[in-house]
Amino acid sequence: MVLYGTLVNGACIIAGSLLGLVFTKIPERYKETVMHGIGLAVILIGMQMAFSTEVIIVVLLSLLTGAIIGELIHVEEGLNRLGTWVGSHFSTTNENFSVSQGFITASLIFVIGAMSVIGALDSGLRGDHEILLTKGVIDGFVALVLTTTLGFGVIFSVIPVVLYQGSIALLATQIEQLLPETFLDGLITEITAVGGLLIVAIGLNLLKVVQIRVGNLLPSLLTVGFVYYIYLLF
Repeated sequence: MVLYGTLVNGACIIAGSLLGLVFTKIPERYKETVMHGIGLAVILIGMQMAFSTEVIIVVLLSLLTGAIIGELIHVEEGLNRLGTWVGSHFSTTNENFSVSQGFITASLIFVIGAMSVIGALDSGLRGDHEILLTKGVIDGFVALVLTTTLGFGVIFSVIPVVLYQGSIALLATQIEQLLPETFLDGLITEITAVGGLLIVAIGLNLLKVVQIRVGNLLPSLLTVGFVYYIYLLF
């Protein structure tokens, strides 16, 4: 089953979020320190991914073009509106912003990254779900901690995770017929590097060092394909 890994990943996020709702009485200072720890770990993961790049100019141009597109179409604002809409329909309090923040933060953490892309590709190309199953366990624990701090909005992140990874897995069943293996390997490497930098940005936001509009940088995960193709032409 092509979507097996993706569905298990989603189930782990739901389970972790539900468990997190039980532990919302944790003192704020514990939550704050735990979030700082997660922020540092997220930065480390992102840096490890970013250092995988083999062509730094591809990463740079992908981020620049992605940022321009993101600002033009207001991706961040759209995500905020979506999160607020979710909050207004499911929240019984006036915590829409908290729901939005939980949804956006969790979605970006769970969706962006090498494990999402490579795991989904493995599911589609080889029927190997090991990477996504491992990612599911990690996401479940992260969802638990995020929910204790950011609220139940975290649970809605399962929607973009399943749609994103599921789409890649389904497309991957046909991708070998469209792209040469050498091009695909190089592209995954550069997508991993770009995604790593976005994860670093998420970590910085979690630590409140700076507020980066990560949502407006998301199109760079798409533009990297075009930039890498042009790079190979020259």
